[in-house]
Amino acid sequence: MKTNSQWTRREFLRTASAATLSALAAGYPRAILADEAKEEKIKLAADTVIVLWMGGGMAHTETFDPKRYTPFEKGLASERVLSTFPSINTTVDHIKFSEGLEKIAKVMDRGTLIRSYTAGDLGFILHSRHQYQWHTGYAPPQTVAAPHLGSIIARTLGPLNPAVPAFIDIGQRFDVGEGEELKAFHTAGFLGSEHGPFIIPYPDQAAESVRPPAGMSPARFEDRNKFYKRLMEKSPIGQYGSGYQKESLLRSMDNAHHLLSSPAAKAFDLSLEPKESVAKYVSGAYESGASFSRDGAYEKQTMGRFGLGCLLARRLTEVGARFIEVTTEYIPFVNWDTHENGHTRLADLKQQIDGPIAQLVLDLEERGLLNRTLIVLASEFSRDLMLEGKPGKEVKNQVDVPDKIQELKHYGMHRHFTDAGCVLLFGGGTKKGHLHGLTADERPCKTIKDRVVIEDLHASILRAVGISPKLSYEIEKRPFYVTRDGEGKPIMDLFG
Repeated sequence: MKTNSQWTRREFLRTASAATLSALAAGYPRAILADEAKEEKIKLAADTVIVLWMGGGMAHTETFDPKRYTPFEKGLASERVLSTFPSINTTVDHIKFSEGLEKIAKVMDRGTLIRSYTAGDLGFILHSRHQYQWHTGYAPPQTVAAPHLGSIIARTLGPLNPAVPAFIDIGQRFDVGEGEELKAFHTAGFLGSEHGPFIIPYPDQAAESVRPPAGMSPARFEDRNKFYKRLMEKSPIGQYGSGYQKESLLRSMDNAHHLLSSPAAKAFDLSLEPKESVAKYVSGAYESGASFSRDGAYEKQTMGRFGLGCLLARRLTEVGARFIEVTTEYIPFVNWDTHENGHTRLADLKQQIDGPIAQLVLDLEERGLLNRTLIVLASEFSRDLMLEGKPGKEVKNQVDVPDKIQELKHYGMHRHFTDAGCVLLFGGGTKKGHLHGLTADERPCKTIKDRVVIEDLHASILRAVGISPKLSYEIEKRPFYVTRDGEGKPIMDLFG
């Protein structure tokens, strides 16, 4: 049996593929609520969850948990650097952010900030494995295909609007680095295809995903849909999969087909949004001028993808989407994966996310939807300049950091740090202007109060939508709990 530290990308893919194949043979997943949970009185606060995913490792000391600021100068000792941005005030007296997040700072009086999220101890740090754990609640590998949190909510609660996909994922491509590993958790697993994510890599092209291909007549499109369904009957899932899995796949195809003729499809069309509204979501990105090309390269050109993704999330919330994830997109060594140029990259990234996130909060509030929508901003782990892993459980360094910083590219947080991290919450019954958790002011800037782990964070998210963390689905004659082993406990301090 390999230890966690020995797992490679290849082995992760192999075990994930085996779990996926086992999901094909899985029968109907029966929901079971533990006896001790049946008496729970869970007050549903939210109808919709929006996850804003900062893929790649968002450094807490550079964003929502600033420490002592040390400006760049040649010859600066690396160990002196805790934050490369000065702190700024927010609308809450006892909460400060890092410079560059001024707009989110202005809406902090509507939010709850967790500063004590700690990632799992998975040994040698691999982004896709930690992202798998964050999104499913379980550390890979698993013997069954673990469902994404969005799929659990979609399956348990059902669609809020039958015409709208219950789970929509915006902004992540799978033809870039670690794409296959990311696919391992962008799935409903054994719950069935109909509860999996509706993938929209480019929000500005979302309308194209809910209309027939250009130049194709309705009759021809209908014929193609029927042919595709017959083809699926003869595919491996049709031949080897269980009846439930085959029916679930066909239902997912029917649901997608019905969306094309639904009035709700207009929500996907950003060209229907007033220009002044679009500008509020992308202006910061245009000022930054930093983005990525479609081949994954980091370039000085702007598509405003994350901002448009937030705008699309607002429109989809208005028509009844149940779970939406918007990502800055995880690509190895790009965006929040700051193995070098950490300071300059974060300055650009903060300009891209600051305006859209604040505007999403304000728009939902103005429409009376914020209290019924839980917004969760998170990342798989944090970063530090000196420490890889966490104190007492350091792992092999993946980045060379000089003792003295001579170049700007070495100024910033480049190593993976798992003993602290920030999660920012808005709406969904959470407290307003609230701070949870505390980290040390000096390195290592680790959690020292009110530690939050993934099963408890998931339990809190599930509580907001009225789902017990002790709920399980019976698969292969054994329970699979919606939080790890049913042990997740909602953090009641987060709720008002």
